[in-house]
Amino acid sequence: MLTDRQRVEAAELLRSAEHGVTPIAPLTEAFPGIDTEDAYEIQLVNIRHRLAAGAEVRGHKVGLSSPVMQRMMGVDEPDYGHLLHDMELRSDVPVTAARYCRPRVEVEVGFVLGDDLPGEGCTPADVLAATERVVPALELIDSRIRDWRITIADTIADNASSAGYVIGEGRDPRELDLKAIDARLTSGGELLAEGRSDAVLGDPAVSVAWLACTVARFGVPLRKGHVVLPGSCTRAVDVAAGATFTAGFSGLGSVSLSFI
Repeated sequence: MLTDRQRVEAAELLRSAEHGVTPIAPLTEAFPGIDTEDAYEIQLVNIRHRLAAGAEVRGHKVGLSSPVMQRMMGVDEPDYGHLLHDMELRSDVPVTAARYCRPRVEVEVGFVLGDDLPGEGCTPADVLAATERVVPALELIDSRIRDWRITIADTIADNASSAGYVIGEGRDPRELDLKAIDARLTSGGELLAEGRSDAVLGDPAVSVAWLACTVARFGVPLRKGHVVLPGSCTRAVDVAAGATFTAGFSGLGSVSLSFI
């Protein structure tokens, strides 16, 4: 476990890497004793810094929600990060790829909450009852760690490698089988990745319930109006300037994101 001073130092390294678009070596090299508790505290140091500068929390994202990624990272549960207002992207406004270190996109079935979620003991049924709509979503992920050489502690400290997101209109979740939504990612007419919503813990609502229970331990609520990204249905795809990516979902519609 790290000291408070080391946690602040690690947070400053990540913040400088993001602002300067200059990735750093894994935190596990500079701070060999780092664990997941340290990592979440480092994440919070930078979130508090951004909130003090005027940012607003608009939701949360879940990472490592597939068994394959969990085995790769040597963990048995997902992780999470914060979505802030300055991470909101729009389909009609191209994103400058050079603002990021090594950007990638992921395909997700997002949740927009119509009511607050309970914390401890939250169930998938609670999630469905509180969800205003599920939405087609693309998450822009990025790593401030050089070459994506991340461990679980690195990605958690780095706000779960989150960088931005865009969502579409969506539908009432009770009109869909959330475990059987087919997802496809295309660019320029080429199929880049495909998957299904049950790749996310068997049911993306399970992922949202896990998040509500987990953040409640830190006194963090999931509020009405928040967006929750429960995890990717497909593999992540590298971003290149000039590309437009479209995520299409059976019964749910599509959403696009362009890069310059």
